[in-house]
Amino acid sequence: MSYRRCKAVFVKELHHITRDARSLTMALAMPVMMLLLYGYALSLDVDHIQTLIYDQDGTEASRSLMRQFQGSRYFEVAGFVNDYRTIERGIDTNTVLLGIVIPRDFGRDLRSGHGATVQILVDGSDSNTASIAMGYAESVVRRYSQDVRADVQNRRMGRRAAQPVDPRMRVWYNSSLESKNYVVPGLIAVILMIIASQLTSLTIAREWDNGTMEQILSTPLRPTEMVLGKMLAYFVVGLADAAIALVVGVTVFGVPFRGSILALASSTCLFLFGALFWGIFVSAAARTQVAAFQLGMLSSFLPGFLLSGFVFAIDTMPKVIQVISVLVPARYFVTIVKGIFLKGVGVRVLWAELLFLALYAGIVFLLSVQKMNQKVA
Repeated sequence: MSYRRCKAVFVKELHHITRDARSLTMALAMPVMMLLLYGYALSLDVDHIQTLIYDQDGTEASRSLMRQFQGSRYFEVAGFVNDYRTIERGIDTNTVLLGIVIPRDFGRDLRSGHGATVQILVDGSDSNTASIAMGYAESVVRRYSQDVRADVQNRRMGRRAAQPVDPRMRVWYNSSLESKNYVVPGLIAVILMIIASQLTSLTIAREWDNGTMEQILSTPLRPTEMVLGKMLAYFVVGLADAAIALVVGVTVFGVPFRGSILALASSTCLFLFGALFWGIFVSAAARTQVAAFQLGMLSSFLPGFLLSGFVFAIDTMPKVIQVISVLVPARYFVTIVKGIFLKGVGVRVLWAELLFLALYAGIVFLLSVQKMNQKVA
């Protein structure tokens, strides 16, 4: 392999990138647009749940339970109603998500010690949000039930009874439990996967469409030199995208960065190598830019979003899908970025993921060179 020929391809491709100011601007602006769009829109936090309360009892016990919901940060009581129809209309028109019905004799059942029931009506059209809202509502009712039970025991014993177990919870790495703190780092990894693959997926196919591939083949340039030269040119753009995404994630979204910049930079370079080589392989496999773009999007966008663990937990997927996700490099880079951002861990913990990215980059590089050899032949 000749260093001079590889450098010549690198310079030639870099000139092509810089001359196309519109494409370069889009390549650099796309991480910001995608981060702002998905970072703000893709929020898994469920709070300020619009709630209607139907109190059929009207006792101090029922009012005490209502105050529990009013004091919770997860619920926003939109009003008090006198019938089921109003709750049904609110759920149908999407003005409320939850309805709480306190039945008659609620206070009497509590005083008798036989136990009382509370009806919770939830809009289940969005199953994920509904399940989270149900969990919050059950937690409020459970806490109220424990307070009532403790109060009854205190009255019977004539003194305040101590709790047998006093749980003290401490959340590590994301103490505020904000979804943006783990969505944004994973989003950075997925965006780099998509952009890196799209940057290079058109490079070889464009040479065929423009009729310049025949001129390149007439030179002493080898497939290895062409692949490396083209990859290095877009690698510079990929590093700029990664830096922009990092700055936006930390400054705009306020995601804590607890790890090492060196560890993040080295793992990002390793990931970019594999993603860019994959784009070149796709471009070499497709003879037209349209086919290359479609294949590049199909092989980067869908696996990056669905099979990387960025939004959906891989452990909850079917076994077949879990096996397929093992081959998705974004899955490992998402783990790396989240570990460096939130936990501050390094190579000692993330060595397995880094090893996979290195193997992936090497394999895809060999495949792209082999595909270029077939095209040349």
